[in-house]
Amino acid sequence: MMNAVLQPAATDNEFVLSGADFDRIRKLIYQRAGISLHAGKQAMVYSRLSRRLRETGHRSFGDYLQDLEKGGSEAEWQEFVNCLTTNLTAFFREEHHFHALAEDLKARGNRPLRLWCNAASTGEEPYSLAMQVLESMGASASAQLVCSDIDTKVLATAQRGVYAADARGLSPERLRRHFQRGTAANSGFIRARPELARLIDFRSFNLMSPSWASLGEPFDIVFCRNVMIYFDGPTQRKVLERTHAVMKPGGLLYVGHSENFTEARDLFRLRGKTIYERA
Repeated sequence: MMNAVLQPAATDNEFVLSGADFDRIRKLIYQRAGISLHAGKQAMVYSRLSRRLRETGHRSFGDYLQDLEKGGSEAEWQEFVNCLTTNLTAFFREEHHFHALAEDLKARGNRPLRLWCNAASTGEEPYSLAMQVLESMGASASAQLVCSDIDTKVLATAQRGVYAADARGLSPERLRRHFQRGTAANSGFIRARPELARLIDFRSFNLMSPSWASLGEPFDIVFCRNVMIYFDGPTQRKVLERTHAVMKPGGLLYVGHSENFTEARDLFRLRGKTIYERA
């Protein structure tokens, strides 16, 4: 790739992101998180990482990357990853999945449930799943929802469980049933009720980690939605193989609307609209 220079916007000319620096960033985020950054992402990378340069006092991308590569702390590596991950979420996003999930959960009866949401983001998806569990299986449901993300900042927001009262995707009935309304200084905000939060085990997890055994017992259901779109083909296959290994036979994998894994029929077979069954 030619070392073309990306000039920052006229309103922000502190730094220059060279083609060589961008290539280094692409290599590092791929190695660290499996994320495959396309060549057209220079502006996004500049916008997100330039904030980190200001916070750390670096005068150039080259200096920052050199310090990162030559002994950057785990905390700074985490900040690097946090800057370059994308978090788009909402309550009950891709609603057809929750209708299908409701039927699957009702059919389980009283059997214990282990569910993994491996892109927890700021928590809207985990709490949507917990709401569906309570509504379909009842308050006495024996369920554990392991909800993970590689981005520690969004995970902290998820753990707090506090959102704007007008959050998209929540019906008035669900607001009343599953959330507490803030008062005084907290007016305009809602917090997930304890009976919802108790179902969820939030944890930091990198899908590139070799220690998938740390996830514990096999899962009945896995939500891995709009994650694979950031991986190249070999990385997708690796993650699918590892996901297969931590699921129970016949377990269900819910994926994003633009993701298709028909080439992995040895691992998963299509069960419904963007829902796969472990082969």
